[in-house]
Amino acid sequence: MFGNYLIGLREGLEASLVVCILIAYLVKTGRRDRLPPVWAGVGAAVALSMAFGAVLQYGSTQLTFEAQEALGGTLSVIAVGLVTWMVFWMRRTARHLKTELHGRLDAAVAMGTVALVVTSFLAVGREGLETALFIWSAVQATDDGYNPIIGAALGLATAMVLGWLFYRGALKINLARFFTWTGAMLVVVAAGVLAYGVHDLQEAGWLPGLHDRAFDISTTIPKDSWYGTLLKGVFNFQPDPTTLQLTVWAAYLAPTLAAFYGLFGNHPAKPAKPATPTP
Repeated sequence: MFGNYLIGLREGLEASLVVCILIAYLVKTGRRDRLPPVWAGVGAAVALSMAFGAVLQYGSTQLTFEAQEALGGTLSVIAVGLVTWMVFWMRRTARHLKTELHGRLDAAVAMGTVALVVTSFLAVGREGLETALFIWSAVQATDDGYNPIIGAALGLATAMVLGWLFYRGALKINLARFFTWTGAMLVVVAAGVLAYGVHDLQEAGWLPGLHDRAFDISTTIPKDSWYGTLLKGVFNFQPDPTTLQLTVWAAYLAPTLAAFYGLFGNHPAKPAKPATPTP
């Protein structure tokens, strides 16, 4: 549940910050009459994201077992790719997000109502589709009933509350540091989702080595034990992974975390003071 809570919190907070910045900028520049198109775009993005999630869930149940595994594995790999890109992009642009959005909004206001709807739709829709895809992949990976969905919903609810507090100016936080820590944790979660996707593709017959186990500690950490469930829910831990799963997990996690913390390049400059989304 914690892994899905983190996904909902991180992705939801990004979307909340985007909405907060757009709304606050229009209010402070005396353009409240432009708020309805922005809210229309936000609502359309939310509706599309929910519909996308529903299609993924319903559509996958209509397929054969092999097709389900192939679809689940493929989408898991895609979700990991999108989230990895998002994590690096947000860490790089978090401190400049407000300026970037203000520029887009000014251009959209000049172009008209449709441009405003499209701007807000694209700004929130990208986060929504990524969230729907990654949460669906994570839910399939944990296979823990409704707990992952509850965790993701709680994360999204927390993000909405934090977004409202940011807008009201009641909460200040170092966004660069926040996105650095949550980004690193999401990379760990993504590594587990990727390993699960590889296992799905093995069960679908797309990848070899389904019965080649790297190790098996099921007797020490039973899958149905409370600690086994906890490890699976947080890290997508599997006590009997295949050799290919373990190899892909390590090959993704180690270099991605190293790159994220700047070990393979220039260290990101530290902000002189905490960045807040307050316009």
